Amino acid sequence: MSKWSAENYLKFGDQRTRSAADLAARIKLEHPTDIADLGCGPGNSTQVLRARWPDARIVGIDNSPEMIESARRAHPDQTWVLADAATWQPQRPLDLIYSNAALQCMPDHGALLPRLFSLVAPGGALAFQIPNATFALVRKLIHEISHDPKWDDRMKAARTVITMESPAFYYDALADMADSLDIWETEYHHVLESKAAIVDWISSTGLRPFLAALDTDEQRAAFVMELHRRVEIAYESRADGKVLFPFRRTFVIAYRTRG
Repeated sequence: MSKWSAENYLKFGDQRTRSAADLAARIKLEHPTDIADLGCGPGNSTQVLRARWPDARIVGIDNSPEMIESARRAHPDQTWVLADAATWQPQRPLDLIYSNAALQCMPDHGALLPRLFSLVAPGGALAFQIPNATFALVRKLIHEISHDPKWDDRMKAARTVITMESPAFYYDALADMADSLDIWETEYHHVLESKAAIVDWISSTGLRPFLAALDTDEQRAAFVMELHRRVEIAYESRADGKVLFPFRRTFVIAYRTRG
């Protein structure tokens, strides 16, 4: 897969950080000592945690060298670890394991979530947010384009890279272990400058595996051009030229009993 670009990701930093802040604000922990931010990216979500709990020990973890390097440049006094969050193991149980828009990149949530929850200390919490299983329209358009006979056979893996289950799935996966669960959905209507900005938004996240499956820059340019064409038709501009980009997200907080 192509390298992550922190610069492209942060083009929409304010909008992407909104869900991170909403998740952190709802966590009912007063003074967590040890926190991990799984899939921290360039560190924008980690700063939300630092603002909420300034005295905590917080480590940002990501499997992208580019993202970790960006986080280290922006916040050299903080702790960043290059590691696969799906298999990462802390030295001791943590008061909060937090993840903003990263777990969807990991498979088999039925096994992943119990493993992550087992790393939570008594009285702590696992909190995460992912895109909702009800695809944003732009993702449906990407999947439609991926079925073009020119490259359909190469897109099977790309179509299954993202794992997004229902709220009921996450309840069932954690209910037997958690003392209590808080699960909700929020649909944001991001105000973007143009329809082209929707493609820019998705190009740094959900579009990446599809472009990585193609062989040449010409094929990738053709795929993106077709996506621009379909986005132009599918989305409506407002009177001032701006575009509302609906994006639904699933939030889960699972609390461990103090024992």
